[in-house]
Amino acid sequence: MKFRDGMWLVAEGKRPEYAEEVYSLTSDDGKAMSLLCPTRKIFQRSDSLNLPTLSVDLRAEFDGAISIEVTHWQGAQNPGPHFDLYPEGKPETRNTKITTTDTTTTLSSGSISATVKTAGHDFDIRFHATNGSQKELTSLLNRSVGFAYSPAPSNQMVTGNMTNFQHYIFTQTTLSVGETVHGLGERFGAFNKVGQTVTLWNADGGTSSDQAYKNVSFWISSRGYGIFIDAPDKIELEIGSERCCRVQTSIEGQRLKWYILYGPTPKEVLQKYSILTGRPGNVPSWSFGLWLSTSFTTNYDESTVNSFLEGMKARDTPIEVFHFDCFWMKAFHWCDFIFDSKMFPDPKGQIARLKSSGLVKKVCVWVNPYLGQASPVFKYAASQGYLLRRRNGDIFQWDLWQTGMGIVDFTNPNAIKWYVSCLEKLFDTGVDAIKTDFGERIPSEDVEWFDSSDPKKMHNYYAFIYNKIVYEALQNRFGANEAVLFARTATAGTQRFPLQWGGDCESTPEAMAESIRGGLSLGLCGYSFWSVDIGGFEGYPPPWIYKRWVAFGLLCSHSRLHGSNSFRVPWLVDDNNKSEQGCSRILSKWTALKARLMPYIFSQAQESVRLGLPLSLRAMCLEFPDDPTCWYLDRQFMFGDSLLVAPIFEESGEVEFYLPKGRWTNFFTTGEETRDGPGWFKERHEFNTMPIYVRQNTILVLGQASETRTVYDYCKDVQVCLFQTMPGAKSSLVDSEGKLVGVLEVGDDGNLRDQEFLHGSWHVTKKETLASR
Repeated sequence: MKFRDGMWLVAEGKRPEYAEEVYSLTSDDGKAMSLLCPTRKIFQRSDSLNLPTLSVDLRAEFDGAISIEVTHWQGAQNPGPHFDLYPEGKPETRNTKITTTDTTTTLSSGSISATVKTAGHDFDIRFHATNGSQKELTSLLNRSVGFAYSPAPSNQMVTGNMTNFQHYIFTQTTLSVGETVHGLGERFGAFNKVGQTVTLWNADGGTSSDQAYKNVSFWISSRGYGIFIDAPDKIELEIGSERCCRVQTSIEGQRLKWYILYGPTPKEVLQKYSILTGRPGNVPSWSFGLWLSTSFTTNYDESTVNSFLEGMKARDTPIEVFHFDCFWMKAFHWCDFIFDSKMFPDPKGQIARLKSSGLVKKVCVWVNPYLGQASPVFKYAASQGYLLRRRNGDIFQWDLWQTGMGIVDFTNPNAIKWYVSCLEKLFDTGVDAIKTDFGERIPSEDVEWFDSSDPKKMHNYYAFIYNKIVYEALQNRFGANEAVLFARTATAGTQRFPLQWGGDCESTPEAMAESIRGGLSLGLCGYSFWSVDIGGFEGYPPPWIYKRWVAFGLLCSHSRLHGSNSFRVPWLVDDNNKSEQGCSRILSKWTALKARLMPYIFSQAQESVRLGLPLSLRAMCLEFPDDPTCWYLDRQFMFGDSLLVAPIFEESGEVEFYLPKGRWTNFFTTGEETRDGPGWFKERHEFNTMPIYVRQNTILVLGQASETRTVYDYCKDVQVCLFQTMPGAKSSLVDSEGKLVGVLEVGDDGNLRDQEFLHGSWHVTKKETLASR
């Protein structure tokens, strides 16, 4: 939201007031300070009358983190929900101090400090590194903190009745020359957000708009800091778009709180962010295998499902998880958790037969938090108070998505118990994982939640409690590290409930690029695991797009074939082309490659969870923050810390990509084809390869060439590949449960040591790359 019309004029219908100076500063515990900031400069006593003030409170939260809260009227209520911060406990605040000079007061919290100018009549707060470099991160300068009315009141008397006005709090942090801004959830537009207006409000808008399923109030700067906005409300950001040199954050209400986190590297920023909002949850090794879906509106039954799985097996493509989408339930009955008896007369038996046949190991089903009134379950849930109500006591209903649809009120503990009991019945039937779809279109007006939560805050926050409930139900049934969601909606903190997928994309190369930008942005908000609908959700992918998307999709952390009104099995895409470049063979090859990479992938997954990092898609700037080019790269990514992946968007196979400084080895050549960065390179690929480059000084452990399983002994019969390694290079190996088995290390003689945990027919290759299967 813009409050000004250019630099000189106020926006039509708005009245902004700004903190003009720091009139007084108080501190009581050495860890915080409170600033009283009038909205005009105070030169004499009479200047203090008949004017608003703003309170600006700064607190040292933990090493490298300072919170800033701006308040206009402190008597305003602050109803929940509030973000669930410090889920693993708040660190002790060490190395905090307040120092003063004749003109400034500085609050230090370990590596970051905030210096407030206290002399003169200026408003000036600088955030900077505590060390001797005094590196300035960002600032709050003149006209950077304030509040605004809309419409503009004629005088203060009329604000006695605030029902006629909207009240906003805003801050504007400075943007330095060349600074870039990233994150803010799964955003499908330009990777660098400078110049954009971003609204943090969950919406079911597909991947081709500025709307987002996953709005996360956290952004990361190329200058080594991040900002987390501690509010699940609707947040408006003008990122170099109201003032080109500032990021404006505004929210409707009387207070705005955010945290500034100093790295100095982006990885360290994400580590600190994970302290605040939680680390990603662990996912089991089986979840990294290929998932196959029925697709959305397609017609299917047990025979259809079996034919697909048998077809995949005949084409050397193992399926780890089979997913039943919406129509496992009767039309108009979503989501009452009852299998359509006409199509699935024996669901428990069918699932048991699927698993015993060896065609699939796990089963997933689709759910959502809504309930159509056509189902008899609706009447029961309504009578028990499990559904969201309007202010007059009616059940909130609309005909959006499902006829007469109600929304489960997860602020009601009894509604949670009922919903979990429905999930447990699914688990009893043989279901192992849950796709938690929808949860974005939560009404914010004319509703009253069971616990009296603020409806506007609940709009985004609903994603957190919805996914938390289902994830914890899975954990309670299957174990802490065996729970897997396929979630679409998210907000800050839902990285704790993996995994997420990118929503409804079209079957076009442009949509694949949109999806990559979304995955990169979400990864920079601390999400380790992310997936996409391979081939695109909407439409009918031509064979070339399907095959290029297969290559990209199998190098996401998780891989799922899913569509809208058409199936995604390969032989239906290209009329069962059986050639080496046909869809079936290409899918088989990329699925096998991911299986071979599992020793590397699963080890990297544990590290990603520990540090709060994306496994894949990992933005290049996380691994190469000192390379300015890497902060703009949105068509390639890192898979873990050692593999660079550049998807292809052209039918011809032409691709251009960037390699940062260092020596890189082409994964798909049998010789020693290397490239030296930094630089841009062009290549042309058939469908069974694309640019995958291995970073120098990498120990890459691969399963044997014939491996097609996802879960196996990652220390047996493996190939240990040394890519341009130096003495001291290390690589951790874990077992299929994620437990550390050992650490491989290159000795001073250039050879591998610490090998005792490897067994079977394992072997070492040096400076060589591996041909595709």
